[in-house]
Amino acid sequence: MSDFIYLASQSPRRKQLLELWGVCCELLLPDDGEDVESLEAVLPGEAPAAYVQRVTGLKLQASVQRLKRRGLPLAPVLCADTTVALGRRILGKPADAADARRMLCDLADRRHRVLTAVAVAKPAARGAGRRWAALSTSQVQFDAWSAADIQRYVDSGEPMGKAGAYAIQGAASLHISRIIGSYSGIMGLPAHETAQLLRAAGVQLAC
Repeated sequence: MSDFIYLASQSPRRKQLLELWGVCCELLLPDDGEDVESLEAVLPGEAPAAYVQRVTGLKLQASVQRLKRRGLPLAPVLCADTTVALGRRILGKPADAADARRMLCDLADRRHRVLTAVAVAKPAARGAGRRWAALSTSQVQFDAWSAADIQRYVDSGEPMGKAGAYAIQGAASLHISRIIGSYSGIMGLPAHETAQLLRAAGVQLAC
């Protein structure tokens, strides 16, 4: 059994969720010279599910290489990536306030999907080690929130850095009328799938 894992994510929500589940984690963040953002580029014609799983796999691969390059003690590494999909259209992190406003206007009064891919690696001193992966898909229904409400939300700054330009645990939740799926998955780390992967990797959970 492992008494801690490496979390290769800058999301404070993912760290908080892991700690809530009794998982001790150390951050494994990119080096200054690493271009992690380039891993999130969408390929032409790529479907949302294929995209989020591919990006998560690339991030996991880069994270394991980072761990070995730094000579850190071996322990399981967890990566995750979340994307919002409106049909086959992938809504990533908004480039600016205007982009965030456009995304939210498109999502208003419509149902969309939130896909979070999770991957865990158990590195070995020699060889590739072992890897596990899972995908969580949820549906979110927004009400017909007004342009004025959307503008206030954008002005708050919360949409920036968030897939689909919103955070479900923030003020956007006031305009969500229905959720089908995993609330924690929409936040960025699905509880059930993550627990299955961590147990497979020999990580002790709270229960």
